[in-house]
Amino acid sequence: MPDRTLSTSLEDSFERYLQDKGKGRGGDGGNYRRNAARELERFVEWTAGNRSNDDWTGVVPNDVDREPTFEDLDERVFREYARHLAGDRGLKQNTVQTYYRYISAWCGWCVNEGYLEAHYAQRASAMAPLPEDDGRKPGDQQAWTSEQRHALTRHVDEQAREAIEMYTTLPENTAPLDKQRARYAALKAARDRALMFVLAYTAVRVGELLRDPNDPRRRGVRWEDISLEDGSMDVYRKKQQWDAASLPDPVISPLRSYRKLMDPPTDRWPVFTTFDQRTLATLVQDELADRGERADAINERRDEYARDLLLALEKDVRPPSITTDGARSILQRLSDVVEIDIDHPKHDYLAPHGGRRGMGEVLVRAFGYTVAARYLDNSEEMVRERYSHIEAGELGDVATEALTEVDSYK
Repeated sequence: MPDRTLSTSLEDSFERYLQDKGKGRGGDGGNYRRNAARELERFVEWTAGNRSNDDWTGVVPNDVDREPTFEDLDERVFREYARHLAGDRGLKQNTVQTYYRYISAWCGWCVNEGYLEAHYAQRASAMAPLPEDDGRKPGDQQAWTSEQRHALTRHVDEQAREAIEMYTTLPENTAPLDKQRARYAALKAARDRALMFVLAYTAVRVGELLRDPNDPRRRGVRWEDISLEDGSMDVYRKKQQWDAASLPDPVISPLRSYRKLMDPPTDRWPVFTTFDQRTLATLVQDELADRGERADAINERRDEYARDLLLALEKDVRPPSITTDGARSILQRLSDVVEIDIDHPKHDYLAPHGGRRGMGEVLVRAFGYTVAARYLDNSEEMVRERYSHIEAGELGDVATEALTEVDSYK
């Protein structure tokens, strides 16, 4: 291996690695890139002696003044880092494993790129200090039950119906701003209802449905992506390609009602638009300014509307979609309001992925693994693995029935 490679600082390899692992044009997007960058930063701080107890001085010899380079790395270094992660009492067992995998993946890339001679991070001695997997099974992960799903959708349906009725039955002499406030409240309730129904019944991943700030390709579903007549929705799948997802009957009516109420200027508007006032205020002011309107005229126009979203609808100032984190915030709020009983070690609210897994359980139980795999956009093998607890339970019932029948002859 060339000396210049060995003398390369660890940080000098990070950007190329992250570009290779990133998504979108230039490899500058994606959750994996963001998480890997965070862990690489922690690792390089640790190698420099800046992330550990007072006795740890890093991997560079004490009599040398330089940044950590590849010549400082060997399996003993990765073993010590595994011990460092495992010694953090604030981390769960599977979290330690996850953090180490980010560093191990980078180490493997470094071997392929010629920075390292061997994949030191994967050697048995290096991984020995890592804790064993905590034994968490797919069936232990949150899945909305029928009771939870019905309680949530029933609540948002009632809220939307009340808000829409209040808006549509206003007297003709209602003041314009009061009428706008009622429309805004109805729009927000209708959006939340449509979003909850989609999460509850379609099994679409939340990252395929809404905007991900870390992945420019995931800009959120637009009205042009939805066909209410065909009962389908085009989404950018986890497998990095566009595909059609099914919209079952319970989802159609909330979406149709929401679209009628919103009446978007074009089909390129996001279905689940943000209602964040700060975001919309900045967007409206910047867009109208770009169209040549003066600041005082923009302020006067904004004063005519109860909310900037309504002005954006009038002037076709297209807002961004709500983010995946925004959906989680809505679910946290609704879980508290509805007082849904949730017993889960990680989430004290109905998490978005729980809706998908809940539908997966329904489909596996009703139609088997093959149909469920098609609906969930997964391989049948993966669905069997993730929902193996269902098959185990059913086999247990079969065993119980067999024992009952055999014992009855004694």
